[in-house]
Amino acid sequence: MRVAVLNGPNLNLLGTREPDLYGRDTLADIEKAVRAAGTAAGVELAWHQTNHEGAFVDLVQGLPKSADGALINAGAFTHTSLAIRDALLAVRVPFVEVHLSNIFAREEARRHSHLADLAVGIVAGFGAGSYLLGLDGLTAHLKARGR
Repeated sequence: MRVAVLNGPNLNLLGTREPDLYGRDTLADIEKAVRAAGTAAGVELAWHQTNHEGAFVDLVQGLPKSADGALINAGAFTHTSLAIRDALLAVRVPFVEVHLSNIFAREEARRHSHLADLAVGIVAGFGAGSYLLGLDGLTAHLKARGR
């Protein structure tokens, strides 16, 4: 099973960016934990991070050739990007939307996701653990569908 992990803007600053909100784990720390969990579950992971919307769209468009499913933390693009939504609609690769913080307990602008209704599920508010919970949910979903 192949899973791509797509990370959006400013996630490269984890560990130093608002640690009271996002935690002290760096994106590299999270990647290490998710790779270990993936290896234990027999999942091959591809890990990506970009601060650029067009590059994120390119990653989404490449999913059908490279992954059975995806974990997507689109960061602020979650709340703003119709381009990423349209790309996800076009490729129809199962994905779990992941957020470190509980976006529904934050300011009004962050409470709406342009991606949520397309996702298999959403995991938010568990810090770095959101990725691990998302991976568990996604792999169970893919296995149930014979992937």
